[in-house]
Formats: sequence, C-alpha cells, structure tokens
Amino acid sequence: MANHTPTLTKQHLIDYLASGCKPKADWKVGTEHEKFGFHRQDNSPLHYAEPGGIKDILQGLMEQFNWQPVYEGEHLIALQRDGCSITLEPGGQLELSGAPLADVHQTCTETGVHLKEVKAIAEPLGSAFLGMGFQPAATREDIRFMPKGRYDIMSNYMPKVGTLGLDMMKRTCTIQANLDFSDEADMVKKFRVSLALQPLATALFANSPFTEGQDNGFVSYRSHIWTDTDADRCGIIPFVFEAGMGFERYVDYMLDVPMYFVYRNGQYINAAGLSFRDFMQGKLSVLPGEYPTIKDWEDHLTTAFPEVRLKKFLEMRGADGGPWRRICALPALWIGLLYDQQQLDKAYDWISDWTLAEHQHLRNEVPRLGLDTTFRDQKVRDLALYMLSLSRQGLEERAIKSPCGKDESIYLEPLQIIADTAVTPAERKRGKYHGVWQKKMDPLFDVYAY
Repeated sequence: MANHTPTLTKQHLIDYLASGCKPKADWKVGTEHEKFGFHRQDNSPLHYAEPGGIKDILQGLMEQFNWQPVYEGEHLIALQRDGCSITLEPGGQLELSGAPLADVHQTCTETGVHLKEVKAIAEPLGSAFLGMGFQPAATREDIRFMPKGRYDIMSNYMPKVGTLGLDMMKRTCTIQANLDFSDEADMVKKFRVSLALQPLATALFANSPFTEGQDNGFVSYRSHIWTDTDADRCGIIPFVFEAGMGFERYVDYMLDVPMYFVYRNGQYINAAGLSFRDFMQGKLSVLPGEYPTIKDWEDHLTTAFPEVRLKKFLEMRGADGGPWRRICALPALWIGLLYDQQQLDKAYDWISDWTLAEHQHLRNEVPRLGLDTTFRDQKVRDLALYMLSLSRQGLEERAIKSPCGKDESIYLEPLQIIADTAVTPAERKRGKYHGVWQKKMDPLFDVYAY
C-alpha cells in the first residue's frame, strides 16, 4: 500500500534497533544454517521444479511434518512452524532459521529434528543435503536461481559491484547465531568483541577448500568470496571500533548502504543502487512521492552483509556451513563469550588494542591460511585456543544442564579438537582429496551428506 506521508524520522530508525534491548533474563539465541541439496545419483545440484527438487522437498515437509506454507505468487518459497522458518537461498540452499531459544541444548535438538525431517523427505526422492561453506563441485551455471523476486534484482546488480557476488548467492552456505543485548553500551561491547574475533570463528569452521572439484587453495573460500562481493555492504565496518559507536552510528551506515528493492503489493520493485536517504525524503526515483515504512527499513537492514550484522539482535556471520555437531557449536561458542559478563570483559580487554590494520590482516589472511595465520608473535590457532577457553568458562558458569546432566560446554568439543590439532575441517577434506579420494569429489558427497 502506497505511503504518501512522511512517517519515519531518523530517530524512528534508531528506536527500531534500540527496541531489541532486553534484560539478561530474557536473552535467547537463534541459530540459522544453510545446506546444499543434491541428487544422489550424480551429485548434481537440486533445481526448484524437478522431480526430487527443492519444491518437492518443501512440499513433503509441509505434508508430512505439519509445516505451514509461504508463497510468493504461485511459488512455494518457505515454510513456518513453532517460531522456525525454512527458507530458500538464491541457489536453492535450504536454510533453517531457528526459533529464539533459551539454551544450546534446545538449539541442538531443534536442528537435529530438522535434519531428520529433511532426510526423511529427501531420501525417497533420491536427494540429499551437504553442509559445507562452498559448493564443492558445481559450476555457477549448474545452479539455477530460486523463483524469488529479490534474487532477480540482486543477481542483476551483483556483477556491477564485484566479481564474486553471484558465487555468494548461488554457491555459499553458512551457520549463524543471533544473540541479544541489554542496552546500547552492551551492544557496542558485544559488537566489538564479536567483530574482532569473527576471523577466529572463520578459521575454526573453515570448510570450503574446493571449487568445481579442484583444490582452490583456501580453507574458507566462502569467507574469501565476501571480500569481492560488494564493498558498500560487506567487510569489517571499522567505525564499530571508533568512539561514538552506537545505534545512531549504525543507522548512518545503513542509510549509506545502497538499496536493493522495495516490496509493495507482493512485488519486488527494483531500487538497486538507490538511496534510502532519498526514500526518506520522498525522492526515490522508482516510487516518486512515496515514503518508507518501518517494514521497508527492516527489509533494508537485511541487505547489508558485514561480518557481524545489527538488527534487533547481533548476527554472527563468519562461519562456513558444516555438520550437525558444528551447527550446535557455533551458538555455544558465542554464548559462552558474550553472555557471561566476566568473559565478555576479558575478551574486550584482550582485543582493545588491536589496530584496524590488524583486524584487516585477519580478515584478509584467514580465508587462505586459517589457523596458521600469523598475528603479532602468535598464530590464529593460539588465539582460537584462548577464545575457546573463555567461551568454555562462560558456558560452565551458566551451568545450564541437559537431561543427561551436561552443561553447554560439551558443544565446544568439535572446535576444541580442531584447535588442539591445528587441522581445520577444510584441511582434513583436502588431505583426503589428495590421498584416498584420488582427487575425486564423489566420496565427499558420500561421506559428508547429512
């Protein structure tokens, strides 16, 4: 519905972000993960409308497991149930956006149930899913876009602002954790700590060493892709570490991020490259005389892709896709660091003298070198071990027990093994590729499918 009256001020945009503040007793964690679908017969990617394809998977989940459908036009594009949603990334990557939950035990159960349901639908169709950071075998041309209007707009715009944006859309998968804050000062402290330490998470979760069946020389090619996707909306956003950081400073940043679209009457209107500031003044060329609603602002916030993203919560965006145990590990890692005040303060003191050049060095080098990246007189592996020790202390202090009597620190074990051995998941796969797999991709799909 057209909005011809200016109803939003900059303060409304600031207040929207600030409305995420909540007391510690109400803090939750939401976990998201994406995965690649493929045909078991030949490991080719799943398209939307084909036998055993993405539409069939969604339809099966809806019919057998009581998910509610979401349509865009005539196309089934998402499912909802119990505060969770299953959505489609541009290349057909299936994403579970989990409900905000009280602890990692609940998150792990939620994710486990989802993966079992997906497998129950996919197996009879001859389909399966894989958790990695980058599609290891398929070319860009092998993968078709899903029937969502925003992806048409994005796919036309991406080649104008970077060389790898289409690969980001079609061939990457991630795990994310969304965490709360109590007030503006708490948000800023958590933002700085998580942004500084995001490359360490990238190293621990590094799981994308292959491109089109070849060793690509990276441990996290997914992370590398973001360095040449769109400089206007990606990266380490240096202002987070500067004096004056707060909700207003992030609003200023987002007002300078070029728009992608405006959603009106079930249609995506192409606003790629246009200014939300102009929109605020009724001067958007594709909708002259119209003004944005708070929903337009909410949509616009989803179109920036920094390593940590602020909405009404903070999104941790540095991890490659991976198996169930690492989907559980990501929220555990960040909860332990950010939800225990003592550990948060320690981490904040630890990173407080890191320079902008050092932040950028980590961001540039970790995708290639992972835990072996040099930082001052140490390796990232050493930093990751310390990060894990802080997280473990935070989780043990929380002392939230499973029915088996274990606290949430049990979910750090896969990451502890990676840090202790200094071997990332990517390097483990690379070793098999050059050894027992004889440079073939088929064994990877056989071994690592969910």
